[in-house]
Amino acid sequence: MNRLFSVAAAGLLLLDPGGPRGDGFQDGRTAGVRLENSKIVITGNGAKGGKADGYQLKRPCWYEPGPDASQMLRTQEEVRAYWFRMNPDGTEEQFQAFLKQFKDKIGKPGRWWTPAYNEADARGRACWGGLDQFVWVPPGTTPPAGITLAELVEIARAALTVPEPKVKLNPDVKSYVNLPTWVWLEGVGETTRSVTASIPGIMSATVTASLEDIKIDAGTSSDRAEVREDCGASGRPYQRGGEFTCGVRYLRASIDQPREVYVLTVTTVWPVEVEDDVVPFAYDPVEVGATRDVPVGEVQSTVRRP
Repeated sequence: MNRLFSVAAAGLLLLDPGGPRGDGFQDGRTAGVRLENSKIVITGNGAKGGKADGYQLKRPCWYEPGPDASQMLRTQEEVRAYWFRMNPDGTEEQFQAFLKQFKDKIGKPGRWWTPAYNEADARGRACWGGLDQFVWVPPGTTPPAGITLAELVEIARAALTVPEPKVKLNPDVKSYVNLPTWVWLEGVGETTRSVTASIPGIMSATVTASLEDIKIDAGTSSDRAEVREDCGASGRPYQRGGEFTCGVRYLRASIDQPREVYVLTVTTVWPVEVEDDVVPFAYDPVEVGATRDVPVGEVQSTVRRP
């Protein structure tokens, strides 16, 4: 670890490139991505307005390409007052010795790399603290723990969200034994969601998820419910006289169930693809579910004797 103080340690080294940061995680889960001290920009319609599936990055901290030698020296010189405030016993000689490591790189090919981390991971800050605050890297090389294109794909995947399904049923309030309960989704919006993670001017990676199918769990065993899952991407809205292909036909009433209802779950399935196949493996689909309570009664009939 470089023992000379740098403003990089205070997060002041690089100018913020702007743009949203990754925020693809759920409360109560350590998975996801929230970038700190990072130049990575997260964009795309899949980066917000949806629900994440808790995908976790394999490594919580890394080095990123930073400024060239001249930019780095200028930044360090401009925060002279801050350096002395953080080092109250420091001398001018010590400050000049600190600057020398940056002056020595002027005119040499390469750039400084600096550490960043995933704040959404409980390990992130400690991992970041174990890295040097700046590393000089020759062109065309990556330092140990330096971010790779495959890891940039991972960050895009962790930031990916999809809409939480809103389940519609017909009948909507209560169903009956042997009566088809049609199932479809409402408010899905765009059925293709993409996220791009990029280090501006250096490298970029995009992942895309497309809504392909839905899965239906009737909330009970097959002897009590018949499930039909020829649903397409978002189910089959009820059509009078239409063919029943997506939904549940309950075979027994729910009166003996907890709260006297079946808990039906509809899960959307979003296969994930990586643009340009920059990583040699495939991701599991993003799956996000929603539930509905379905009370099921029995039609009572009266038989009159002549």
